Amino acid sequence: MSEQSEQTGVLDTVKLAVAVALLIAGVMGFYWFQDESTLIRVLGLLAVVGIALAIGMTTAKGSQLAGFMGNARTEVRKMVWPTRVETTQTTLIVIAVVILVGIMLWLLDMFLGWGISRFIG
Repeated sequence: MSEQSEQTGVLDTVKLAVAVALLIAGVMGFYWFQDESTLIRVLGLLAVVGIALAIGMTTAKGSQLAGFMGNARTEVRKMVWPTRVETTQTTLIVIAVVILVGIMLWLLDMFLGWGISRFIG
């Protein structure tokens, strides 16, 4: 490993440690200032989370995550989503099958219950 990559690895570790420390401090601050308005506490916590995420995204793992999320968004845009009619038809078929299987299981349960009561009693 080169000296440059070792320094980058150490710097990334330090950045991630700072981000985690900020998150822990933010959560602790949220509960420490419980007498304050909930809105102010939530906004403060969101600000700390945003800062921690910004620090975390400057690391190598953070940039990999950003690239992955960008690729995932591109793939979602490529998808062909069903129309409203297709979605409605599929939903109705699923409901019908669930009802049919429910009735079949109910009949099977009744038959087995009848058979066991005849056998035992």
